[in-house]
Amino acid sequence: MTSPTDLLLDAFGRAHDLVPAAIEELTVDELLWRPDPDANPIAWLVWHLTRVQDDHLAELGGVEQRYTADGWADRFGLPYPTDALGYGQSSEEVGAFRLTDPSLLTGYHESVHAMTVDVVRDLDDLDRVVDERWDPPVTAAVRLVSVVNDITQHVGQAAYVRGLALRRR
Repeated sequence: MTSPTDLLLDAFGRAHDLVPAAIEELTVDELLWRPDPDANPIAWLVWHLTRVQDDHLAELGGVEQRYTADGWADRFGLPYPTDALGYGQSSEEVGAFRLTDPSLLTGYHESVHAMTVDVVRDLDDLDRVVDERWDPPVTAAVRLVSVVNDITQHVGQAAYVRGLALRRR
């Protein structure tokens, strides 16, 4: 019988496997290209999905986010507060995203995925309430499914924009 932990690890692993394919062999200009002035570029989408996963899984596991613990915030050098996840950012804020080295995206995502695996394996109570601001309150299981849903949507968006960028060549 497959356990809930195995299912969650499989879901996170599938999303993780799609991230490199969304950015490999693209130039920095292509990673930062916006199909229209208000669209999200691939690099921002990958940063955002990784920030959300980092934030939510670190909270669940009671550990420090990889973004700060491993120095990713300094390496990215973005004009955002270190606690920014991308939620609610204006088009101008998204447009301020900068990238000089695509390996920052894959390296940061790899670090967050490793933390995710550790946190999910160590969770012993998926029914534990982790956020009482909602009705019904959010459990660890619901939070994990929500994160999987969010990151898979964003990696799909990044793959779509990648296709548009490649057709521009």
